[in-house]
Amino acid sequence: MLSYPVTLTPDSNGTFLVGFPDIPEANSVGDNEDEALLNALDALETAIEIYFDERRPVPTPSKVEAGQHSVDLPALETSKVLLWNEMLSQHLRKADLARKLNVHMPQIDRLFDVRHSSKIEFVESAARALGKRVEISLV
Repeated sequence: MLSYPVTLTPDSNGTFLVGFPDIPEANSVGDNEDEALLNALDALETAIEIYFDERRPVPTPSKVEAGQHSVDLPALETSKVLLWNEMLSQHLRKADLARKLNVHMPQIDRLFDVRHSSKIEFVESAARALGKRVEISLV
């Protein structure tokens, strides 16, 4: 799971501004710390969509320091980000992955939609097509 460090900054209105040192496009706000952290996940997912749309690799998170807040990207979204970054590192396009998997482009578009509940089996197939495998563990 990718765990991104978060900055929470109180403003003069008593609300908290949310920022991500690793993903400057992700910003949000909340009336209190709990709400700010809840809104932070949505901001992170929205920023990841920007990276996907712009065909840029998604930055991996830096180390969360002691006492620092963080937001955990859910497992499915984490696997999509890692798959995306691997595809780009191999200089492949979504169309190339569609050909490798023998599927139509809409299926690949849904695979890289962070808000779509893709089946993990399809994520595993895509990883195998890139010469990788998905590992899951409980900690």
